[in-house]
Amino acid sequence: MDEVDRDSAAALWGEYVAEHPEHADDTPPLERFGDSAQMADELLDLVLHGPKRATACAVAEFHADEELLPRIGSHWIVADAAGQARAVMRSLELRIGPLDSVDEAFAWDEGEGERTRTWWLDAHRAYLRRAFARRGLEYDDRLEVVFERFAVVWPPAYAD
Repeated sequence: MDEVDRDSAAALWGEYVAEHPEHADDTPPLERFGDSAQMADELLDLVLHGPKRATACAVAEFHADEELLPRIGSHWIVADAAGQARAVMRSLELRIGPLDSVDEAFAWDEGEGERTRTWWLDAHRAYLRRAFARRGLEYDDRLEVVFERFAVVWPPAYAD
């Protein structure tokens, strides 16, 4: 995937802050979904035009990437595969728990595949094995995951 375009993120964030000046001092991270260009764009499309209102990431990934864990109410910006910032998100609900603690409701809210717990576990185990291997981490099914529900807050055409 291409590098992320920090200028496009600054411009998108600037638009949001112009309407919501109470967040002017925040510095949201710029992220992409998935681990491939195709996945990044497919998942972003599910956010912008579909049912995706949840995501999950291993706690170890945050630590390995030297990123802070999200907080309820915090913002983040999502980019497409080309690295262009496309939307501002806001964390609504967070829970940390074992990978297999995912429930049917969360799998449904994540909006991917069959939207079932079984499909979700299979897909996320495969993704996490790849993500851990890239970072030189040892995968274990007992790993802790950040389960996050979010809202799209900018641009207005996609906002919840």
